[in-house]
This record gives sequence, C-alpha cells and structure tokens, in this order.
Amino acid sequence: MADNQLRNRPFEELRVGDTASLVRMVGHIEIDLLAAMIGGSTPMRIDMTPQATTPTNDILADGLWTGSLVSAVLGARLPGPGTVYLEQDFRFVKPVTAGDRITATVRVAQKIPENRTVILETTCSNQKGEFVLTGTATVIAPDREVQWTETSFCGPSSIHAGRYGAFVREARSLPPVRAAIVHPCSAGAILAAVEVREQGLFEPLLVGPEAKIRAVADAARVDLGDIAIEDVPHSHAAAARAVELAECGAVSVLVKGSLHTDELLGAVIAPGSGLRTERRVSHVFALDVPAYHKPLIVTDAAINIQPTLDQKRDICQNAVDFLRALGVEEPRVAVLAAVETVNPRMPSTLDAAALTVMAARGQITGARVDGPLAFDNAINLDAANTKGIVSAVAGEADILLVPDLEAGNMLAKQLIYFAGATAAGIVLGARVPIVLTSRSDSLSARIASATLAKLLVARNRVPGTGAST
Repeated sequence: MADNQLRNRPFEELRVGDTASLVRMVGHIEIDLLAAMIGGSTPMRIDMTPQATTPTNDILADGLWTGSLVSAVLGARLPGPGTVYLEQDFRFVKPVTAGDRITATVRVAQKIPENRTVILETTCSNQKGEFVLTGTATVIAPDREVQWTETSFCGPSSIHAGRYGAFVREARSLPPVRAAIVHPCSAGAILAAVEVREQGLFEPLLVGPEAKIRAVADAARVDLGDIAIEDVPHSHAAAARAVELAECGAVSVLVKGSLHTDELLGAVIAPGSGLRTERRVSHVFALDVPAYHKPLIVTDAAINIQPTLDQKRDICQNAVDFLRALGVEEPRVAVLAAVETVNPRMPSTLDAAALTVMAARGQITGARVDGPLAFDNAINLDAANTKGIVSAVAGEADILLVPDLEAGNMLAKQLIYFAGATAAGIVLGARVPIVLTSRSDSLSARIASATLAKLLVARNRVPGTGAST
C-alpha cells in the first residue's frame, strides 16, 4: 500500500488498546468557520465578543471544534469509513485558544461482538500535554475494509480547496525548504511560522531577538519546540542577518515577520547585497477570486509607488516569469487604465500602449500583452465585446498590470474583502523569493504565499535571476 494510502479497521481486526490520533492547530480561520457554520457571531474582534475570550484576551475556540476532531479520528482513522456513530459524551477540561496545537486520540476500550459495537476512550490534549477534553464514544464498527488517500481528510487551514489546491498538494509532497522568518515578534508571525512547518512547507529559522520571540510565543501559548532561532538585537539586524543567510545559501526563502516592509527590502536591495539582480523588485498578489474562472495576478500593489515605463517593464516580466514557473505557458497581461483608448492627458494609457508595443518587439517575453484595457473588459469578455474590443487578452487576463501602487492596492484589497479572494503575496526580482504578507492576513493567505514561494525554489525558477536560488 502506498505511503499516502490509509485503511479502516473492521470490527474483527480491532483489539482493546488500539489507538489512533490526528494533530491540528487551531487558528482564527478555524474559529471563524465553525462560528459561521453554527450560525453564531464570528469572534474576530475581542471587544465585540467578550464572552469568546479568556481573562488574558485569548480568543477561545468553541468546544465543538475539539469534539469535531474526535469525530474526525473515528470517521477517518479508527475504526474509519463505515463507522456508525451511536453515542458520545464529552467533558471539557481546559479552554482551547487560537495557536494551540491539539492532538485528538481515540483508544479501543471494549468490544461487543453481538452487534459490532465498540466503546472507545476519547481525549484531546494541547501542546503542553494537558487534557483539554475527555470522554467516551460508542460506535458500530465497519464489517469490511475500505482504503482511501490521506489527502482526502485535510482540515480547513490546509487550503486544499480552490484553484491553488494542486499547488498546495505539490508543495506538500516536496521536502521542506529552509526559510528565514525575519523578526517574528508578533503572535501572527509566530503562528504562521509554526503552521507552515506543520503543513510541511518550510523549515523555519526565526531571525530576531530571542527573548522577545519566546515571550511573544509564551503569551500566545505557542510551543516553539525545536524551531531554531538566530538571535539578533533588533529588526534592522534581523533583516541584515536574514539577507546574509540567503546570500550564503543557508536559507532559500525570506519571510516578512513583524518588521516594516521597507526595513526588509532595504536590506535586500542595499548596495553590495548579493540578492540584487538586474531586475526591479516587485510584488505580486496571486489571487483566487471565486467569481473569476482562473487564478489572477495583480501587480504591483505593494512596492513601486509610481513606476516609470522601464520599471513597469520589469514588473510585467517578473509577473510573467512567475506564472510561467507555475505552469502557465503564455500568460495574458492586461495593462490597466481607466479607459481602453490612448489619451495623451492620461499617462497610464500611454504607458499601456508602449508596453503593448514593447511586448510585440520582444522587450517583454513569454506573454501576450495588451493595453490600455479598463478593468471590466480585461476580465469580462461580454464587456469587451460590447465596446468592440478585439483582443487576445480581453476577458481572459491572467495578470492585471496596474498604473501605480495606489490603484493596485485598492483593487487587490477590494477583491479580497468584497469578492472573497484568497491572496498570496510574493516579492520577485531578488535572488530568493520573499513572502510579503500583511498583519491582517489570515493563516490561509500566509500558507498560500509559502506554497508558491516553495514551488519557485523547487522548480529552480525565481523570476529575475534566470537561475536557481
């Protein structure tokens, strides 16, 4: 049987004392999804739902979350598919908060042959080994064997759904890559570091002041375990040290922690930095927009404020190379403006027209580029047809190249918050990919970003370098 194949345990095979477990980390996304499912208020803000927090302002997970882990073990592991759940009693021993790593375990306590009934002890324990839930389950065990693949039972934080699902599965199948988490001195940054390690994406190296990192982890009730820490005094030193580690090959990815973006990128592009390339560094939002029929890139929405024509050429080429590395053979680039005609009083339309010609002349390679295109006809073929636009890009854009940072940032955030998009954030143009996420990003967004960075490294195709990391 293949490594990723699992099988249930029919009644005849079960023995008293048999056990099975699964481990899950509880993050804000899990708390939110459960709250939405049962129709309660989503405890996103402590001041809105004080009943959902502890005296130390930790956000609590509903007891149903730990109970559902027990159900998952019974239904997926022991006895597994074919099990009929008859009865369950729970005792909630300790609270579970965001950041806890919970191990759910079931143990066969008694078998009743007359009707294939099995009584199991059920427990959940946290990262400190403390029981948070105890109880007893009564089930009817299956009478025949069933096999399935392990990936069929991923949790919500694994982002197995959506258009990036294949990327996530591929990234998990590859060995973890070493990533420097730069100045992870917030609970969100530490949670993300632990989560991407749990997901098998990165082997994190925390670069920052060790005492502060451990204090934040303790306050967030996160067990760092054997995660390595490179002790430096402050955020500027963390950025400089992380760049040194990347230059010598000790790490293959940089991940922004709780320092300012300017601090990290300033160290990356500083004179003499070994991470600089001939390209302008730029940022891509890789978006899974439910209302759009394929993945969508918005660039640049985070670094280049008012890029020149030459800088837009680099921004475009970085994004094209990024998608080609992910398997899109000839990305379609829509150069956005407010209108789809050239207007000398609107510089963005002039740049768009120039970029279109530059692509036709081989100054941008590997893509179809067209502009100026307004947003509606870039992503909607009916809108383009209504305006009489004939274009290989209109309605089929893979990349939206925006006029400036303000337009790009507002567009990306609207897609995230109004259209429900999941957004991965990556900085391109340096010799290693840089994961650049916001403090407000969900764990799912952070994992998506880590996934794409890992694939760039694994495929030895980091845009802007023409070579491996």
